[in-house]
Amino acid sequence: MSDLSILLDLGVPLAGAGGLGYAKYRAPRVYWSLVGLPVTRVRFQATYRSTMDVCGLTVQPSRLRAFMVRNVARRPDVQPVPPQVRRVRGSLTGMRVSLRLPAGLEPADIAAASQRLRHAWGVHSVNVVETKPGVVELRMTGYDVLRRVRMPRRLPSGPMVVPVALREDGSAFVRDYRKVPHGLTLGANQSGKSMYQRNLIAGLAKLPVGLVGIDCKRGVEQGRFTPRLSALATTPDEAASLLDVLVGEMEDRFNLLADHQVSDLWELPEHVRPVPLVILVDEIAELFLTSAKKDEERRDRTVMQMVRLGQMSRAVGIYLEICGQRFGSELGRGATMLRAQLTGRVVHRVNDKQTAEMGLGDIAPDAVSAATLIAPDRPGLAVAGDTSGGWSRIRTPETSAAQAAAVCRAYAHLTPDIPVLAPFRPATPAATPVAAPAPAPVKPPLTEPGAATA
Repeated sequence: MSDLSILLDLGVPLAGAGGLGYAKYRAPRVYWSLVGLPVTRVRFQATYRSTMDVCGLTVQPSRLRAFMVRNVARRPDVQPVPPQVRRVRGSLTGMRVSLRLPAGLEPADIAAASQRLRHAWGVHSVNVVETKPGVVELRMTGYDVLRRVRMPRRLPSGPMVVPVALREDGSAFVRDYRKVPHGLTLGANQSGKSMYQRNLIAGLAKLPVGLVGIDCKRGVEQGRFTPRLSALATTPDEAASLLDVLVGEMEDRFNLLADHQVSDLWELPEHVRPVPLVILVDEIAELFLTSAKKDEERRDRTVMQMVRLGQMSRAVGIYLEICGQRFGSELGRGATMLRAQLTGRVVHRVNDKQTAEMGLGDIAPDAVSAATLIAPDRPGLAVAGDTSGGWSRIRTPETSAAQAAAVCRAYAHLTPDIPVLAPFRPATPAATPVAAPAPAPVKPPLTEPGAATA
């Protein structure tokens, strides 16, 4: 019995340690909730003041505070003042700390020290977000949430809000077309561009919007989403004609706004408000590049119409979502002008630094180096930025083309009937009938040996 009790005394702690070690890699949320969060919280409380002092995130107290310390508290030394901790909250992926900044500090000072804070508190990453003037939030993640993407349970919603990916701070990355009307997605082959587009289309398919596809690769990418597309162009000539129609639709909507004396589509009464349109361009280079002299006129007209849409269509509820491998001046005249209208930028793994600069260099220069460090074995990982200068790493959850197509079929009833786009409405492929299996041949009954025959 003594030997059995010794084995039990040793086996239970070893089994527990082994279970925690397994959970750390296979179930990181469980490990973080049981071990990581309590340890990090104690470490944060114990080392907060000294860490802020070492990182240079303290300021000298005001004269009134120094006077009160010396004469009321009777302390001869007056210590520097760190940011005031207002709230500490734990989550399944990390910990969030709200800080009130003293006079003399700004959010950029905290962001510059984020790497030092990460190492000091033993967390995977620290992101600094300004919530309101004078208040910032430290969003810490306890582990690499982008290794295995699991979207949050509560996702943002809205009339034109589509959750697409997961940020490195554990929150959802969304495409809010009313805030960021036009977007550009860049990336090399096998970088996760198509997966990002599938998630975007699957999210848009559930909203009451019209989807317009331009896929000059003969529709091999967007052709499977035809049940939810209001229009589809599969050649450069078709794309040029479709863009002419869309520009005409834009002008008609501006006339509608003028009749009701409003400046935005969403200010119109709901019963007269046209349905929003999202134009999905799969490979932008196919619309710019030409192989013959006779195609240059078509190319110039196509580019001009896209630039017009980029400049004015936001007010009438027409949004651009452009995807490509590169998007620079080498594509031809008008490329830089069109790119300047695309506010939202998502850059996946690229083959050279120049491509990352095309997507992020003009809005978030600090993000260029992060885009060039994306490993080839992590498809779907990207860097997202906007004109505010902020950027973050994101990763798209794995979604197959069949899954996105199934969502489009399930929400096909939401496809709006837009008369001007009727000539470009793709034909939904009919279900292929399944041939009935051929009947098995009937074998003659076997006769027993010696039986009489008729």
